[in-house]
Amino acid sequence: MIRPLVLALLLGMTACSAAPDAPPGASSATAPVEQEKGKAALTVTPASGEGISPAGPFQVAVTGGSLTAVALTGADNRVVKGELTADRWVATEDLGYDKVYTWSGSAKGQDGAEVPVSGSFRTVKPSKLISAKLNVGDNQTYGVAMPLKVTFSAPVADKASVQKAMAVRTSVPTEGAWAWLSDTEAHWRPKEYWKPGTEVFLDVNVHGVPFGGGAFGKSDVHAQFKIADRALVAKANTQTKRFEIYRDGVLLHDFPASYGMEDDPRAVSRSGIHVVQQKEASRLMTNRTFDYENIPVTWAVLISQNGEFVHENTGTVAKQGKENVSHGCANLSGPNAKTFYDLTMVGDPVEVTGSTIQLGAADPSGVAPGDYWEWTIDWATWTSKSAATP
Repeated sequence: MIRPLVLALLLGMTACSAAPDAPPGASSATAPVEQEKGKAALTVTPASGEGISPAGPFQVAVTGGSLTAVALTGADNRVVKGELTADRWVATEDLGYDKVYTWSGSAKGQDGAEVPVSGSFRTVKPSKLISAKLNVGDNQTYGVAMPLKVTFSAPVADKASVQKAMAVRTSVPTEGAWAWLSDTEAHWRPKEYWKPGTEVFLDVNVHGVPFGGGAFGKSDVHAQFKIADRALVAKANTQTKRFEIYRDGVLLHDFPASYGMEDDPRAVSRSGIHVVQQKEASRLMTNRTFDYENIPVTWAVLISQNGEFVHENTGTVAKQGKENVSHGCANLSGPNAKTFYDLTMVGDPVEVTGSTIQLGAADPSGVAPGDYWEWTIDWATWTSKSAATP
């Protein structure tokens, strides 16, 4: 997407290069400037060429006169939106892929003579279009551990090019970084938990961006959201068998709990910072590994895609605070589980400590992803996963 800030930076440019993945011989030639005294001289970018990135820039500038009219028209006769001033016209929208566009219009020189705006070019033809999907939504509110995730519809070969097109802006200074956790996923998180009340703007401007191997970004995606005005942190200790809830550093509740059985690696509650991902007032639990299906529970809060929840379990109340007997979930009494359910939101951290197995990209079997597991990675390792070039 062509953005106003980018346009402002482009005003001093007189030419643009061909798209990095354009075929050999592609160009984005600029009309030559030959100025005679009193006559208008035009600079058209691009005036001609093949394999031009549809993200631009597309502009016409004049010296020694003023623009009277400028139009950039596609083969379907649709006129591209743009802003016209006396000495410059700049496109304000992206163009389509593999399409021919034609310039028209004129400028009037100081001598009163008309000079035509002319030229024609074709945008790049991708071998594949790759789309992007976000894990956050507009006008939503999330907890202080919420990571940002961009999932691509196909593997990304040129990660540096794509990462350069992604930006996170915040209302307060926030140190953070991108990390590629797979060929199809780029994640961003702050170095520390978000500051409560932070407004966040996520821009993934990949239309016209080369993904490598002839593939390009299908379209831009954006999200604007907020971090909650409070920092709610749950601390789940599998050794003390307690579940503590803190708000802004102050202990609100200290509940007895039962966690995963330590004598079976498949049932161990994973240590590490988990992130609340989903809430359900009632849910049917199924775990064929341990031979149960459609067991109803209430106040279920998902904290990892490997199947770990915080939920009510009336059957283990007698064991809560004394013995770990679950298959990996944090079991609370009904009233205590509802208290946590009511207080928490997506993005809140649940810090699990004391167990023998760490939360990670996958369980030891390698088949159960522990998304989100960003906070289990130390900062030096996290930043090493960035595709940014030095």
